[in-house]
Amino acid sequence: MTNPPPAPEPAAAEAPVTTAPGDRQVPGPRPPGEPRRPTLRSDLRASWPDGLVALVVTAAVFVLLYIRIRNKTSSTVTVMPFMADAGGFWMYFLSQAFGWSALLWAWGTVILGLMLSGPRPGRLPLSGPRLERLHRTTSLNTIALIAAHALLFAAELVRHDTAAWNSAVATAFVEAFVPGGYDSGTGQIAIPVGQAALYLAIPLGLLFYVRHRIGPKTWRVLHRCVIAVYVLSVWHTLLYGTNVWYDGWFRTSVWLLQLPIAALLLLRLLRPARRSEKLPARPGAGAGARTGWALRLGGRLAVVAIVVTLIAVVAGGRDGGRSMPPDDTSSTHNHD
Repeated sequence: MTNPPPAPEPAAAEAPVTTAPGDRQVPGPRPPGEPRRPTLRSDLRASWPDGLVALVVTAAVFVLLYIRIRNKTSSTVTVMPFMADAGGFWMYFLSQAFGWSALLWAWGTVILGLMLSGPRPGRLPLSGPRLERLHRTTSLNTIALIAAHALLFAAELVRHDTAAWNSAVATAFVEAFVPGGYDSGTGQIAIPVGQAALYLAIPLGLLFYVRHRIGPKTWRVLHRCVIAVYVLSVWHTLLYGTNVWYDGWFRTSVWLLQLPIAALLLLRLLRPARRSEKLPARPGAGAGARTGWALRLGGRLAVVAIVVTLIAVVAGGRDGGRSMPPDDTSSTHNHD
């Protein structure tokens, strides 16, 4: 499962700031060692504590997956019985572990981004500038986790390919990284969805560091597309994650985790930090103003519909999962 990336825009346009109501920004104290304009190099240096935590979480998820496979309590074994050999497919399970930690880090990054670009709680454990830096470092680590997930998936394909090494590498590259290259089972849809998330996440996440060249307004417009990357990532997970293949509390929990994001997105649209993004009580006189007003209102109504849908899915249990087959019946699903 290829999982996403950075998240909605930080409030800052140039240096770390504490955003006041409206468009005005009040400078806040920078975290120790941070340059006036954050750079990719400075954020990479600052990202190692968060990255270390991500690796520890990934290791814990891998151990959990490995034990469940060995004990045959994972739905992965039901979907693909031949993978009951935990030691033989350890690289695939490690890829899954990186995928789950990437999704978790993407979730946290989106939450931070929405908090920074919308109304903030009165009391937070970190100052605005520190939250902004954490948002950037989790974004970078999310990209790294996604890359590790995809590379390990490709390496697993190479490892089990009996062809010559150069042919195996070429085939694995096409199947893992070229849209449409994976043409078997649910992967025909799920893999391209994950690839789309990966290929959008990298440029959208790194555009922050060249925003002074492309202009803050252009950067803000592009950076808002990150929420679509996150949606693609969750979609990829629900389509292809064998851990959430069937109905049950684990799959429902993935849906449940989307409620805070939808709620924060709605709050961010209703009470944006920038005065220019607020929805006027009535549209302006010009045709362009009326169109913009209608689009903003439509966006808010769409998010309300999403919140209602998520609540209905979680409450009703109709989350698109497959019915679990009887315990004494081997699954014939082709998940290749």
